[in-house]
Amino acid sequence: MHRDESIQIDQAQLAAAWQQTLPCLLDAGDKATVLPDEGVPNGLRIHIDTAGRQLYSFDFQCKYVDSREVRLDLVDVERDGRTVDERTPIIQELTQNYARHIHECAQALHDLTHHGSQ
Repeated sequence: MHRDESIQIDQAQLAAAWQQTLPCLLDAGDKATVLPDEGVPNGLRIHIDTAGRQLYSFDFQCKYVDSREVRLDLVDVERDGRTVDERTPIIQELTQNYARHIHECAQALHDLTHHGSQ
């Protein structure tokens, strides 16, 4: 049993699959960008821009703990290019909402991460 049995897919392919799937799970108008996290094996950087006039953007660091589950850390929240307090109710609500969608995306891609691209 090798140490990292969790992910059976190249990191760039993983990011591309997330980039294709995550926007479909978000609310209409929200935009997501998913890139490989260069410093973390099986890690992704997820940037989400909210729809509407709020101009919020969220940066998450996402790392697979196994082929189905991800650990998610909120790195930064900005509004119109300026960092904002992450503890406000609106930010907390949006963060929880996006976290739920990100976990849904991990579930949706489980076949890919478990079996790899064969």
